[in-house]
Parts: sequence; C-alpha cells; structure tokens
Amino acid sequence: MIGIVDYNMGNLASVQNAFSILGEKTVVVSNPDRFKEYDKLLLPGVGAFGDAMQHLNQRGMIDALKEYATSGNYMFGICLGMQLLFESSEEFGDSRGLGLIKGGVKAFNKSRFEENLKVPHMGWNRVFTKEHPLFTGLDANHYLYFVHSYHVECTNKEDIIGTTNYGYDFTSAVSHENILGIQPHPEKSHTNGLKILENFIKL
Repeated sequence: MIGIVDYNMGNLASVQNAFSILGEKTVVVSNPDRFKEYDKLLLPGVGAFGDAMQHLNQRGMIDALKEYATSGNYMFGICLGMQLLFESSEEFGDSRGLGLIKGGVKAFNKSRFEENLKVPHMGWNRVFTKEHPLFTGLDANHYLYFVHSYHVECTNKEDIIGTTNYGYDFTSAVSHENILGIQPHPEKSHTNGLKILENFIKL
C-alpha cells in the first residue's frame, strides 16, 4: 500500500484521486510513526521549500523520512516534494533539505535565457527521459505539467533520469537507489502523468 505524506503542504486530494483512477488504494498519513507500515511513500508538495521543511520538522517527520529511505522501499517526491529530497535550497535564503540526494535547489537564472521567458515556469513542457521503469510506456513526447520557480541541480549526474528545457536544460526527474523525484505534477498531467503513477505502483 502507498502512503501519501501529509505535512500540510500538498494538494493531497488531487494526488489521491489520481491513484484512485488507477484503482490503487492509498492512505494519507500524518503520523510519522506509521510510515514504516507502507510499501511505498509519496511526498507531495506545493509552496516554499523553507516552509515545507519547517512543517516536516514540526510534525516530527524528518528523521522518519530519512529512516524510511534506508529501508529500501521506494519514496517518490513530486514537485516541491522532489526538491525536499536534496541537501539544500536557496529559496528565500538558505534552507537545509532531507539530504537523500546530493545537490541543491536553485532559482531559474534569467540571465541564461535567450528569450523573454516568465518565471514561474508554468504549463506543459517536454521531459527528455533516460530509460527508467518510471517512464515505461509513455508516449514519445513526454509532455507534463509544471509550476515552479526553482529547480534542482544534481551533484551526481547519474542521478538524473529526466531533463526539460526552459531557457536552458534543467533536471526534471531523478532516481537514486530507492529515492525517486519528478518536478512536474503527474496528477495534473493527464494520460502521461497517470502512466508515471501507474509505473510507480508497479515498482
């Protein structure tokens, strides 16, 4: 069974509804002592990195998530949830993350844009993927829905399984052992997004 982590920073209803469409039962879990009861954990997130880490800390979830990561069971972060997997973020000052994947979260560097693009990066964009079970059966274009102003930079390039171009190429999907993350919202990405969640179920 999949547990969806509730730390008051994610659109839990839309995520749970997406799994329901796939016929998968999920449980929203707010008690960190119960994380270990689930075969997989999904870490959603909408909002600011520092606020999210504060909420996780207040709910006693940080150590529990780190412990779960050592279990070998899959943990999947989406959007802000993916960013929280990293060591740090520069959003509104320096904040420490969960440190499950080496690297940090950076603002889009508009000076690198060759055209007049707005931040946040919002809307449909293509994800160029490496071969990975998370992407099995996606159509050739891999367009998914994004809403974000910051993106991750991986220390280890082998952790990168997907990239997207917005002014320049940035990392949009990661995999490190049993820890997975994707920057776009699969629950808002129609057929391709549902396929990613279905693949996560099958891992």
